[in-house]
Amino acid sequence: MSEDSKTVGFGILGCANIARKVARAIGLAPNATLCAISSRSKEKADKFAAENGIPESVKVYGSYDQVLEDPSVDAVYIPLPTSLHVRWVVMAATKKKHVLVEKPVALDVAELDLILEACESNGVQFMDGTMWLHHPRTAHIQELLSLSHSTKNIGPIDFIHSTSTMGVTPEFLESDVRVKAELDGLGALGDLGWYCISASLWAKGYQLPTTVTALPNVIRNNVGVILSITASLQWDQPNQTVATIHCSFLSHTSMDLTICGSNGTLHVKDITIPYKETSASFDFTFGAKFVDLHIGWNVRPEEVHVATKLPQEALMVQEFAKLVETVRDCGSRPSTKWPEISRKTQLVVDAVKKSLELGFKPVCL
Repeated sequence: MSEDSKTVGFGILGCANIARKVARAIGLAPNATLCAISSRSKEKADKFAAENGIPESVKVYGSYDQVLEDPSVDAVYIPLPTSLHVRWVVMAATKKKHVLVEKPVALDVAELDLILEACESNGVQFMDGTMWLHHPRTAHIQELLSLSHSTKNIGPIDFIHSTSTMGVTPEFLESDVRVKAELDGLGALGDLGWYCISASLWAKGYQLPTTVTALPNVIRNNVGVILSITASLQWDQPNQTVATIHCSFLSHTSMDLTICGSNGTLHVKDITIPYKETSASFDFTFGAKFVDLHIGWNVRPEEVHVATKLPQEALMVQEFAKLVETVRDCGSRPSTKWPEISRKTQLVVDAVKKSLELGFKPVCL
């Protein structure tokens, strides 16, 4: 348990670039305390601590095992390459440490099931690092997607389009972990496609699609890692919906989400990372028609701004820490919501990859 028993003590396994952001988030979350960081060498961990202003009270270790043995650590954040997740999540769960792990969680659902079984059997909370789900804008949009909303909803969803792209440097394409087959073999599909798939599933209330089909515009590097891919998801019941997703390391940065229903359309231009960390916006249109002679529209989109006191990564840490507190202090069972979301996302990632391997044939779920 952390030195301050009112907060959840966190340890970080690995000094990846994303760990800088989450270390800051742990410092901002009111119910979390950073207790320990680690790397494969003490020198690298010391350098991370110095460069990121880590408080002197935080212990700095030269091995991941030392964090897992630290009694002040209630939970660990794991930003390691995907190929290492099974080993270190299972080990953390065995040591009764709650687990917040970066996405993609695993290379396939078989690996993910090993992770989730270890967490469940050891009674520890699991959550993946999909930060945008914790932003208050997300909850606000969810109201408009709800068919039970009393005043406005966009109606049954017909079409979803999402992109997650980033223009990277030649150095990234040569040496980044995410293009190395032995470290993160899913490439852009795992790193960026996870967001597109999770957004589509979220919009559909986490109903799995009927079929998943990879499209034949895929680009791989010389070791077979996916650099760019597009896919379609189709739902047959209770109403027909089609989603297209596009993720790429080769395009200009985009984080778009468009949801079209029978009554309206909703647009988000920065779904994964808001333009500003103190507020985020989206726009929606209801009852749009062309005016006479088709020279304009009868309505303009309504823009909604949602303010937040904490950035979305700190809200993620706060939500995770609340769940840990209920387990640690109240004897509650861990929430199954987040493991279920991760598993459904992984199932669709696997289906896209399988469709690709089958020569772009549809894969049924």
